[in-house]
Amino acid sequence: MFLKKRSFRDMRRAQRQDVPVRSGRGVFTRRALLVMAAQVGILSVLGRRLYNIQVVDGPHLKQLAERNRTSKRLLAPARGPIYDRFGTELAGNKVSWRALLMPEETTDIAAVIDRFSQIIALDEHDHARIERDLRHLRKYVPVTLHEFLSWDDMAKIELNAPSLPGVLIDVGSTRLYPYKDLTAHLVGYVAPPNEDDVTQNPTLSLPGIRVGRAGIEQTQEGKLRGQPGSVEMEVNARGRVIGEIDRVEGQQGDNVRLTLDVGLQQQVLNRLGDRVASSVVMDCRNGEVLAMVSTPSFDPSLFDSGISHTQWDIWAKDPRTPLLNKAASGLYPPGSTFKPAVAMAALKSGAVTPQDRFNCPGYFDMGGVRFHCWNKWGHGSLNMRNALKYSCDVYFYEVARRCGMDPIKDVGNGLGLGVKLDIELPHVRAGVIPTPEWRQKHGHHWNGGDTVNAGIGQGFVQVTPLALATYVSRIASGKEIQPHLVRSVNDQLSGLTGLDVASVLNIPTEHLNVVRDGMFAVVNEEHGTAPKARLDLPGIQMAGKTGSAQVRRVSRALRESGHFNSMNLPWEYRPHALFICFAPYNDPRYAVSVVVEHGNAGAAEAAPLAKSIMTDTLLRDPVNRSKPPGQAVAQAEPDRG
Repeated sequence: MFLKKRSFRDMRRAQRQDVPVRSGRGVFTRRALLVMAAQVGILSVLGRRLYNIQVVDGPHLKQLAERNRTSKRLLAPARGPIYDRFGTELAGNKVSWRALLMPEETTDIAAVIDRFSQIIALDEHDHARIERDLRHLRKYVPVTLHEFLSWDDMAKIELNAPSLPGVLIDVGSTRLYPYKDLTAHLVGYVAPPNEDDVTQNPTLSLPGIRVGRAGIEQTQEGKLRGQPGSVEMEVNARGRVIGEIDRVEGQQGDNVRLTLDVGLQQQVLNRLGDRVASSVVMDCRNGEVLAMVSTPSFDPSLFDSGISHTQWDIWAKDPRTPLLNKAASGLYPPGSTFKPAVAMAALKSGAVTPQDRFNCPGYFDMGGVRFHCWNKWGHGSLNMRNALKYSCDVYFYEVARRCGMDPIKDVGNGLGLGVKLDIELPHVRAGVIPTPEWRQKHGHHWNGGDTVNAGIGQGFVQVTPLALATYVSRIASGKEIQPHLVRSVNDQLSGLTGLDVASVLNIPTEHLNVVRDGMFAVVNEEHGTAPKARLDLPGIQMAGKTGSAQVRRVSRALRESGHFNSMNLPWEYRPHALFICFAPYNDPRYAVSVVVEHGNAGAAEAAPLAKSIMTDTLLRDPVNRSKPPGQAVAQAEPDRG
């Protein structure tokens, strides 16, 4: 009623003023539409925002919310174990504890580190490492504050937990080497990754992860490392761990089984005693390295926790070079052990025949220079077999002069000398068999005296004990034996373990037989140079070759004075003593090389050692066993003789 009256008066007023009449329903409808439109617009904006929050940004926001409640990090995988051929563990893992700092869970990192260092002492090296890690690693990657915590250390950290936000105790693993220095040069060791390692592979930034730095640990790094896991933990508002929500263990690295027999390794070490020496025992049918010893050695477990500067200086300054694997990386003049290679080169080139005889008066003159034989009274007239038996220097001076260096190098390379051997060890050195071209590359002129000197394994000729073992294996088998250390990975046998994997040498069998016969005479016939190497095993004979390599020139006047005795020289000036051998002679199975630094005479020092090592090997006979003889590693007394 009120609306009607109001509308009537409005109409009367409008008529008097000549104003157009508007419909009340139209005014109301338009306002309603405007309000409705505004509401729809606002609801649309809100709806879109809700859609973005719930659908588009939902997973991200959920993750952010979850982060306030949980903390997730990667776990370093356990390294794979390393075994010997019979399954004896040479490298494994043991549980250790460490303190970690989660940078994203604390607001004052410097204060936390300072407080931690008051509880657990941190040295300058620790502070530098922590600072470097904080600078290079992302905030969600934990930083190692201290490793190898004791129970007392962990109790102190837990007691002070409220003042150490972001600090947690974590379980990890430490590399364990049960045989320590016995297998150090072969198995190698692990150490924390450096900045270059982390740059190339960010996974290496994980706390507790280690990288192989020597031996099998280094060459098989990709197989031994494994795949990282992860752990998700529930934390409170202060970032303290309340409990573990989920854990996915990392995948342990592959297990690697070596050709090594650790029991035989121990016996070889016992024989070498405290000498500065090296020895390699090889299956001369397929190249499996059964023992490789280098003395002195070191404890590889020290590298896992970090080597002190004092300890490093002691090792670095030791003239006996304990960190060097002398068997694979030590270079020595081979001396007379090189003569079989020179003999085969001369036969193959046609320079001489096995029956050709040369006279030895005790010296050889060439170009105004006199080269002496080790026997100053001379050996008389000799053919090749007897020249090997008596190790006559004058005979091989003449043979090398007639043959020349290029054929000697070619045959030597084919026998494994002067070439890089493809064995699973780092820093294996190739050695040198020199030639005129090689000498010219080093800026010097080659002369005839260089060839003569090389004929007896002196001068610029250099080899490793590993190469010598390969060399005698190839002479014994007539095949291109390749030395190797890895027998299987995850129980998958290597293709090199078979007995018919090597190709035949490019040397006539009759030439090999001449050299084998001469090496047999060295050990088993009267007046041979190595009677001390004769085996005492019934029905088994060994062939071998002695070597004494000078490291310092002896003047003609001193030699002819009659008063020269190399044993009177200081230790570092005495000749190296060498011996190579294989046995049984009629059916070669094992090859041995021995090098005693500054041991003086191969016949007196290296030959008896090789005899003992070969005897131990034949009695143990590892290649024909599936289990070691006895449960414990042999602990024989060192042979000092």
